[in-house]
Amino acid sequence: MKKLFLLLIAGLFSISLHAETLQERYAKYGQVIFMQLPSAPFPHPERAQGRTRENKVYPADKHYSDSNVGIFIPRGFRPTDKVDFIVHFHGWNNHVERVFKNYQLIEQFVESGRNAILVVPQGPYDAPDSFDGKLEDEGGFKRFMADVMKTLRESNIVRSDRIGNIILSGHSGGYEAISGIVTVGGLSDHVTEVWLFDALYGRTEKFMNWFNNYHGKRLVNIYTKDGGTKKETEALMSDLKAKYIPFLAKNESEVTPPELKKNRLVFIYTDLEHDHVVNKRHEFASYLQTSVFSDTKAFAGPKWTRQ
Repeated sequence: MKKLFLLLIAGLFSISLHAETLQERYAKYGQVIFMQLPSAPFPHPERAQGRTRENKVYPADKHYSDSNVGIFIPRGFRPTDKVDFIVHFHGWNNHVERVFKNYQLIEQFVESGRNAILVVPQGPYDAPDSFDGKLEDEGGFKRFMADVMKTLRESNIVRSDRIGNIILSGHSGGYEAISGIVTVGGLSDHVTEVWLFDALYGRTEKFMNWFNNYHGKRLVNIYTKDGGTKKETEALMSDLKAKYIPFLAKNESEVTPPELKKNRLVFIYTDLEHDHVVNKRHEFASYLQTSVFSDTKAFAGPKWTRQ
């Protein structure tokens, strides 16, 4: 009995020494890369001294110094003369690895079968803050994407230095980064879609200026009753009605893929909680499947089975 106990302890110790990495966890779906980029959101001068909120101090070294960027390339990705990207921005009190796991971004990306690359930059690390550092600076997003492309070329993942379509996806506080990117980021003409996952807290005029100034764009806004975005969303819809600007507004249970694909302005009310709007009903995958991105017919990896 004592020998069996020691063997069990040794086994548990061995497992603890080898915690599964994200690269190992998702190897069957494709390649996960983590890199530190000089153009990543942080560090940034505006958070060099950290931040204090509601009498709690968030030091710069713990919350505003991580320049990591997570990238996922699906198995079967087909390099073309232009590279399509979806860049996702997380909300408050989060970090990249947790975002990949908790919101099943990679699983949903694989489910969608889109021929593109997923990029998730680290924002404020586990802090209640929407500020996204260098990506809100003028030309910041253009510099960021240039660094991403350089890394992918040097890794022989892509064969072109030309950026195609870019989708900006943001959950909760991620809206601030997107509003800055479509305003001063330097690649607004490449941004073909914006998805706000219970994230329209403000800066609405910046999103609408982008939408109105570039033909053929799509804006999808999913909102909840208690997430803090309902009032702003309803005010925007009221303004659009007054200006006779067409849009689709439906409950999540009623909207169909053809409607998502056809309509350029989409407002979806959901009964889900704020933290569930990205993945509970596979929203991220659904929006990808109806997006401008092409299908990856050559995808040879395992499909993700809905739970």
